[in-house]
Amino acid sequence: MSAIITDQIRILNSKNFRNGVLSTSNAYYTFVGLTNSTDFSDTWEARPPAPRDNFNQENDYWDTMVAMKRITSSDIMHVIPKRNWSSGSKYDMYRHDYSVDNLAAVSSATNLYSSFFYVMNKDFRIYICLQNGTSPDNPTGKPSLDEPTFTDLEPRVAGSSGDGYIWKYLYTLSPSDIIKFDSTEFMPVPNDWETSSDNALVRDNAVSGSIKIVTVRNKGLNVGAANLQYRNVPIKGDGVGAECTITIDENSQVLSVEVSNQGSGYTYGTVDLVAGSVPTGTVRPTFDIIIPPQGGHGYDIYREMGASNLLLYARIENDTQNPDFVTGNKIARVGIVENPTEYNSSTILDKPKASAVGALKLVGTGYSTAEFAINTFVSQTIATGTTAFGRVINYDQTTGILKFWQDRYLVGFNTSNGTSNITPRHGYDLAEFTSSPDTGGTLLIIPDNGSNSNLSIDSAFTGASTVINSRTYYYGLNFTDGIALPEVQKQSGNIIYVDNRPSILRSSNQKEDIKIILQF
Repeated sequence: MSAIITDQIRILNSKNFRNGVLSTSNAYYTFVGLTNSTDFSDTWEARPPAPRDNFNQENDYWDTMVAMKRITSSDIMHVIPKRNWSSGSKYDMYRHDYSVDNLAAVSSATNLYSSFFYVMNKDFRIYICLQNGTSPDNPTGKPSLDEPTFTDLEPRVAGSSGDGYIWKYLYTLSPSDIIKFDSTEFMPVPNDWETSSDNALVRDNAVSGSIKIVTVRNKGLNVGAANLQYRNVPIKGDGVGAECTITIDENSQVLSVEVSNQGSGYTYGTVDLVAGSVPTGTVRPTFDIIIPPQGGHGYDIYREMGASNLLLYARIENDTQNPDFVTGNKIARVGIVENPTEYNSSTILDKPKASAVGALKLVGTGYSTAEFAINTFVSQTIATGTTAFGRVINYDQTTGILKFWQDRYLVGFNTSNGTSNITPRHGYDLAEFTSSPDTGGTLLIIPDNGSNSNLSIDSAFTGASTVINSRTYYYGLNFTDGIALPEVQKQSGNIIYVDNRPSILRSSNQKEDIKIILQF
């Protein structure tokens, strides 16, 4: 038994995913992390390893996560492969019947969505090609010479070159969509096509089953009188009202056919020469009736264009009031997590940004000049024989805020494969930093190199900001007795996308635009 999964289920899945992101009962976040990529692979920068899809790796993604930003309704759009119009290039024409037995003439695609049947012009207007000059003399069409620029609702030629192309205008990208969603390989499709007033003119002009293009497959022989036109030739099928005009050349062969009345309701059709009083000749001419998509051209842009991909956008920039995305360190991993929860809670996280790491508020002589090398370790003796360790992510000399993470590497697991080290330097127990050490413990924070430190956890500080020299500094985290916990619970929700990248060093004066393509 033979079966297929159609392209329509991919389009449906992409729509359902976007609706899930828009639902108020869900929360999707883009996350960044992995500041120490070379600990995982010394060739990471040249050849980042492919992410692995298993529960062990998922735990590691959480361990190395730094911060996340919520994906909103304005951060997700359907996208399709980018096709820029270029003079002299050939384009496929829209056809309803491409298959392995009927390849697209230009691209050799086996289906409509893989063919080159649409373009974007220099003004970011999108058109579909309804006719590319295809004829018995030019079975693969002609080069396109006239760039389409019009916004007429009905299809037409784009210029006076006679290249044979007929274009149908669909939509224009807005400046905001270009900035956020245009990429090297993909271009956006408008959101909410079915209801948006921006697209109403094109959408409402669509007529289900209306015939716009008929092509000549065989010109025939001795078809009527030379240099004559036959008008109102009916197109028969399961629709009504479609007619065409057939022009005969000087050799009594069909020169061209143009639709004069588009009709409606067609899913198949035939040019009825006899009913149109057109002589059939010694060799009968044949035609291809091009059937539009359901609802007509422009009715359902996602189905018509094959919009089964989504682009999710996030801008990572420095926010003085919520500095969850650290500077002075690298990030080498981005991803998407669905429905993470608040720290130590089952409540779905509901913050624009969230920190996945903890922090310490340090005080003591020299805190404003102290240095903690990134990705090295700090420790605190929390009781006799018990020490807490953390990996330095960032230290702010102005505020004394040290952000850190604690991952499996600290307790004897190799980062490359998750196996156990039988002689871990820090022992097998992952102790947490505390502002209330037990007997034998201390508030001192000691750098990994073993040198003495004068800096201690500021157990007297509780809050999310402080004023220094008449300026308010915001921490992005809520501190209690000098310690801030992460804002998101590890191993909560579902990590649904991971991308390992060459590392990027974040600085205070830069922004990162993250564009993630999900292909269904």
